[in-house]
Amino acid sequence: MVEINSEPTEQSIYNRINVLKAFDETKSGVKGLVDSGLSKIPTIFINEEYMLERNNNIHNQKSGSSTNNGGIPIIDLTGVDNDPNLRREIVKKVGEACEKWGFFQIINHGIPMTTLDEMMDGIRRFHEQDKEAKKEFYSRDITRKVYYNSNFDLYLAEATNWRDSLNCVMAPRGPLPQQLPTICRDIFIEYSNKVMKLGHTLLELFSEALGLNRSYLEDIGCGEGLFMIGNYYPPCLEPDLTLGISSHTDCGFFTILLQDQIGGLQVRHQNQWLDVNFIHGALIVNLVDMMQLISNDKFISVIIECLLIQKVQEFQQQVSLEHIFHQRMLQGFTGQLRN
Repeated sequence: MVEINSEPTEQSIYNRINVLKAFDETKSGVKGLVDSGLSKIPTIFINEEYMLERNNNIHNQKSGSSTNNGGIPIIDLTGVDNDPNLRREIVKKVGEACEKWGFFQIINHGIPMTTLDEMMDGIRRFHEQDKEAKKEFYSRDITRKVYYNSNFDLYLAEATNWRDSLNCVMAPRGPLPQQLPTICRDIFIEYSNKVMKLGHTLLELFSEALGLNRSYLEDIGCGEGLFMIGNYYPPCLEPDLTLGISSHTDCGFFTILLQDQIGGLQVRHQNQWLDVNFIHGALIVNLVDMMQLISNDKFISVIIECLLIQKVQEFQQQVSLEHIFHQRMLQGFTGQLRN
């Protein structure tokens, strides 16, 4: 039997694949490891690249408590649907944010704060329920509408992230209600419907900012697909050695993100990592690779990651939520915007 907590020593050969398989076969994720009792994190989670960056002071903001948002744009969507003058101003701000940052926060977006809070609670409820209740959803079959696992790239990544995820395909053909976990079913459906509506508004703003007809991006299918990921980051004894989400760009057109008050999300801008401060009620929008492609590089895709935040007097879990907008069949899309 392979010990998940095993470490490479002079007397034994460290077989990472076997350790990964042992971890995967528990079907309990990182939460299961934490619940079993740990004095240190297993070797598979140690991220050497992140540790090197920290030592070189690339991550100059790592507390998650900075009051400096690094100039990350915050855009108020008040009046976007009923005031032409305000809409023009919003389109201008969105365009500037997409060209210079590829990343911004939005407020007054139409989704009630109570809905946002309940959605985050729903993610917590799923991940914190008894492990036997979660096991029926544990899978690496990405053709499933709903599945839960730890690290989608578990067997490919150089370092395992300190994260468990509940994944749901919400559009174009979402799961049947009975396929969703009972413990969070209603809020998942409600929130995803509201996010889909907001996504269509954002696609209109992106289109107008590119000088196109308001419906252009939606007409070519940029908002047909919606993939939801509910991330859970259990308390970590050694947060300086690992990451919740490694630095990456996503596949798709854009993502609507929601993080909890613990924070941890960072965005890379002009070769610096900046904290994305928690604003209660705000949503985070980041452009991803396909949006940069179809805009002929006018809009930029950004690199993001999630740090693990250790509170001084208590260990707390972190939660984040991603809704990724993409085409129904990404592999069939190769074009750019027509001039």
